[in-house]
Amino acid sequence: MKRLTALFALLISAVLAQAADTTLFNGKDLTGWEGNSELWSVKDGTITGVTTAEKPLKHNTFLVWKGGTVGDFDLTVKYRIEKGNSGIQYRSKVEKPGEMGPIISGYQADFEAGKTYSGILYEERGRGILAKRGEKTTIKPVEKDPANAKSTDFKVEVTGEVGKSDEIQASIKNEDWNEYRIVAKGNRLQHFINGKPTVDVTDETTVGAKEGVLALQIHQGPPMVVQFKDFELKR
Repeated sequence: MKRLTALFALLISAVLAQAADTTLFNGKDLTGWEGNSELWSVKDGTITGVTTAEKPLKHNTFLVWKGGTVGDFDLTVKYRIEKGNSGIQYRSKVEKPGEMGPIISGYQADFEAGKTYSGILYEERGRGILAKRGEKTTIKPVEKDPANAKSTDFKVEVTGEVGKSDEIQASIKNEDWNEYRIVAKGNRLQHFINGKPTVDVTDETTVGAKEGVLALQIHQGPPMVVQFKDFELKR
């Protein structure tokens, strides 16, 4: 019995080791990441993206993690933003690069320096907003109307709520550090900021990716600063 118990303990340890955190950022430099070095750097132990009025972005661009892809995972990261908009891409696709750096499409855990978009699920270069802050939604496939060029092959149904949008926003610290958590399992996608659920989405379409890259966004628009640290990724 003691031997079986010891073997069971070893098995549990092996399973836990496989599920252990994957190192995304070494805290010193951008080893393992790829993006425009004029925009992205490491400052005070954080991944930092900066844009200026003298050289405005011509398109959204990204810092792409090159350590592999993610499918089902649990990611926690701390972020801070001054002005502008940003986001964390996941299960995403690398498109043809633009003049200002990598271009990415796919699911995005959005956040901003404003009071509208932090916590939502947005699909970059795709279906747009899939859940507003506080919403529980299901994305369903529909037959596209061939006579209507603007019709879509999906619909977003709001099936409930995970919280009040104003209350979630009130818990987000302005131009200070906040914690973002993303949980993706199968076709269910959940976002949390500072421990509060912000969206809960079930994507029943074949369009929704089940695996893809992770990336960090700098958004086209006014000069901004965005920073990331304390990544914890569990697959």
